[in-house]
Amino acid sequence: SAHKILHSFVCTERLKAAKALVDEAVKMHKIFSVQGSYPVIRAALRARGWVEQCKNCSKKQNCQCCHKSRARLNDAGNSYDDGSEDGEKEQDLDRLHDIMSCLVKKEMVYFYWTNCRGAVNANSLHKEQMTNHFANTSSFTTKVGLCMSLRNLHWFDSTDPDSFFPRCYVLGAHEKQDFIDDFRRTACTSLLKYIVERHQGLLTGRKPKKQQSRPLVLSQMIKNVLKVCQQFVDSLEHRDIDIDSETPLTQEEWTEFIDIYYLVVHDGAEIEISDDFVTCCKAMLHRLQEVSPQLDIDGIHNIWIVKPAAKSRGRDIKCSKRLDKILRLVDSRPAYFKSKWVVQKYLERPLLVHGTKFDVRQWFLVTDWNHLTVWFYKKCYLRFSTQPFSLDTLDSSVHLCNNSIQKHLRPSQQRHRDIPAYNMWSDKQFRTFLCSQSQEAQWETVAVQGMKRTVIQAAQTAQDKMDSRKNTFELYGADFMFGHDLHPWLLEINASPDMAPSTPVTAHLCAAVQEDTLKVVLDWRVDHTANTGDFELIYKQAAVKVPQYLGSNLLVKGCAIKSPCPLPALRSSNCSTPKHQNPIRKNPAAENVKHLPNVPLKSAETPLKNSSSEVLQLPPPPFHPGSLMPTEPLTDHQPLTVNKCVHLPLSHRSVVLYSKSAEDKQQDLSTPLEITAPEQSRQAATSPIKIFQ
Repeated sequence: SAHKILHSFVCTERLKAAKALVDEAVKMHKIFSVQGSYPVIRAALRARGWVEQCKNCSKKQNCQCCHKSRARLNDAGNSYDDGSEDGEKEQDLDRLHDIMSCLVKKEMVYFYWTNCRGAVNANSLHKEQMTNHFANTSSFTTKVGLCMSLRNLHWFDSTDPDSFFPRCYVLGAHEKQDFIDDFRRTACTSLLKYIVERHQGLLTGRKPKKQQSRPLVLSQMIKNVLKVCQQFVDSLEHRDIDIDSETPLTQEEWTEFIDIYYLVVHDGAEIEISDDFVTCCKAMLHRLQEVSPQLDIDGIHNIWIVKPAAKSRGRDIKCSKRLDKILRLVDSRPAYFKSKWVVQKYLERPLLVHGTKFDVRQWFLVTDWNHLTVWFYKKCYLRFSTQPFSLDTLDSSVHLCNNSIQKHLRPSQQRHRDIPAYNMWSDKQFRTFLCSQSQEAQWETVAVQGMKRTVIQAAQTAQDKMDSRKNTFELYGADFMFGHDLHPWLLEINASPDMAPSTPVTAHLCAAVQEDTLKVVLDWRVDHTANTGDFELIYKQAAVKVPQYLGSNLLVKGCAIKSPCPLPALRSSNCSTPKHQNPIRKNPAAENVKHLPNVPLKSAETPLKNSSSEVLQLPPPPFHPGSLMPTEPLTDHQPLTVNKCVHLPLSHRSVVLYSKSAEDKQQDLSTPLEITAPEQSRQAATSPIKIFQ
């Protein structure tokens, strides 16, 4: 009995404590909802006094959850009486949070963290509710969107996007030919590089794949290649504006050139070329280097990477160095999906670590699109491929460093032992490697500064197309590759980057970036002196004024002005109503209304005078040089603009109006205007004629 009393007392006290915490959280608007497995986010919010609401549970499930939590609390009371350990106390706290979650099931959620953009409808949120996803980010986080957005960089910055983003094409109807032209032009520059490097002895170890009777003579072909490159240089330097551009090669000649290019560069066929042509090739490459920032990364194999537009984790990505295979791959898709593929130039000469290719996952946070506010995370990590780097094979295990692909593959025995089996390095380990290569100083000055500049420019180009809802933020993962000089090249930007602790590197860094994200969006938002962890504010734009109405979504509000009397339809002065047509009369009261000609008046406010001699005296109109006063009788269907209503007795066939001209003002002479009344009006002579403005 004493045990039951103590047990009941413990449960009652815990329920009171839970109720008090819930009341405080509701008062402070600290109710959150998390979708997905984010234990770090849950723990960090609970530590700040937030209470979670389970949105995925129905009312019945919530009641069952509440009853189970109460039962767990009862069990916890028993164990508490016996003296629980630290692990049991943690379970006790979890049971307490379950009870608190049931108590706030009908409260408004003020913080949403989801792993899916469509889980929360941003348009239905209140102003004070916060969520971790912006709407309409396809122009920023898809391969097609990023490719198209960066082409508008010249409106925001003088930097050439080709200096940090490998050139990219959307293989739809509009850019297919552009890609073909680029592939052919790249084959020309690759052949020039091949000739120079072979002459310098850099390709001596290669053996031809096919036996030849004699070396290939490329003199005429080199002339055509130099002509193509010269036209390309002229176009980049804008010296081809006033010159009629001629196609240097026909379609048949291009086909023949590509076949010989494959035979020489890919198959290692023997060639014969003079030293004079080698000198010309060197000079042309030097000119191309000055205007083409991607010449160095192009290599000689002309490899391109084909990507589906809206897929992640490296799915369906393929590398190819033959034009016909790339076009066949896309053309085999349904018409709807052809425009959903992009082809991007592959970096054939990347920076390697112990002979192995890698890419870098760099986080950055956008807390506002207007003012554009970008935070850069000071830490990143490297992802390695499982096989040593080689261009002799285009297998995904060599060229795709995505962890979703490499984690299913077994690392090669020939790979360096310093690269771990889980294929990842932290940025600290990478800096240690750079120190051994005497490149440590370039990490901050070239790599980090280049990545900061790139994410800012990418965000600027997508800013106009992004939803600028306040109380919204989003964490992005940018993938980079480095050149030999540590110059960063942006590959893509990922929304909802993977936060799973799949390796010892990600277990530490992913937890840290989540905690620091909450420091920025919750703590720093209230107090700008608060600690933001490893997030660094790198860009805050001035506010951009948004027009009140955008695009075609316009709205005009107002009310119609009611006329005191119905107005007759206006007609041109040179046309009359056909006799066989009866005018439509909407108002029966207006049937007897007669219209007088549109005689210009001096003032609309001048009163009209009605005399007993059937002559209506009007004030003289203003005189305009060259104008003619009407001298012939006017029919009654001509409108007259006056603002008075007078009664005219129609005892005669016509009514004469006198108008003084400007020349006759001093002589007091008047010009008569005769208005002939129709036959039907004369029959109704007893009815007055009303004149309306």
